Amino acid sequence: MRDLKHKILTLVKDDLAEIEAALEQNLNPHLDLVSKIAGHILFSGGKRIRPLLMVLSAKICGYDGNYDKTFSTISEYLHAATLLHDDIVDEATLRRGKPVAHSIWNSATAVLVGDFLLARALSISAETERPDIIKVVAEIAENMSQGEIHQLMRKGSLDIPEEEYMEVIRRKTAVLFQGACRISSLIADATKEEETALSQYGFNFGIAFQMADDLLDYTLDTSVLGKEVGADLKEGKLTLPVIYSLKAANAKDRGQMEKIITNRDFSVNDFERLIELMKKYGGQTYTQNLAAEYVKIAKDALAVFEPSKTREILMMLADYTLARKA
Repeated sequence: MRDLKHKILTLVKDDLAEIEAALEQNLNPHLDLVSKIAGHILFSGGKRIRPLLMVLSAKICGYDGNYDKTFSTISEYLHAATLLHDDIVDEATLRRGKPVAHSIWNSATAVLVGDFLLARALSISAETERPDIIKVVAEIAENMSQGEIHQLMRKGSLDIPEEEYMEVIRRKTAVLFQGACRISSLIADATKEEETALSQYGFNFGIAFQMADDLLDYTLDTSVLGKEVGADLKEGKLTLPVIYSLKAANAKDRGQMEKIITNRDFSVNDFERLIELMKKYGGQTYTQNLAAEYVKIAKDALAVFEPSKTREILMMLADYTLARKA
């Protein structure tokens, strides 16, 4: 999978460089402090998957304009805004291996910079002078907010069913991937069939991406993960690997798992024991297999497009979702 990552990076090297430049050029803050805090989250090692999907989705629809890198910033600004807000809500300490923004500055300022990034995304979408695109961006913001609120409402709950987990990740993650791909099809004046195909690709990619992300929390390597080990549990978030394992466990093992989960100060040994129990009941395997199903659906959606270098890259990105380490 290291070879796959290297191959993807080689193929999209120029696009990524232009996306990076666009993110800096289109920020346009009036205050140095805004630039510092926004830069702390924007330029701290993000993978740029969302803006890259926007650029590639436009390409596969035959877009030949010069605005693709600019509008690709919409998804990354939206994503960065939610990270600033989420880290405060979750009382997180690390993000991408670095101290979270509100621990360096303060929560109030971090919230307002998140608001600024959301506003920039909306402003850039308005520059297209396309009400359909502005509507998609607004719907993404609405859904992501509601997904996070839903997750917050269930913080610490041990009785979250899989269906509810799926609804949360649909809103907080999948709609941004879906919207990113759909916006590009609209910019490119794609056919309805192509728009639908890219929407399906983005949605299913997003679901798989979040499942894979939730699996990453069950590692003991903070340096690779970029956040505190067991961060989701300490923040009171039950994700699919745990939800499935709790449901499958016998009474004795479930009791052990619940004791660890409800103790926010659990030790590394406790966490190792929890991981062992999850493996016993197949939580990680179940999540990995389900994510793989969503990746297959995403890739199948691209069948409406003729074989091309761009389609191959989109396929490889979907595959890489399952194997990434951070």
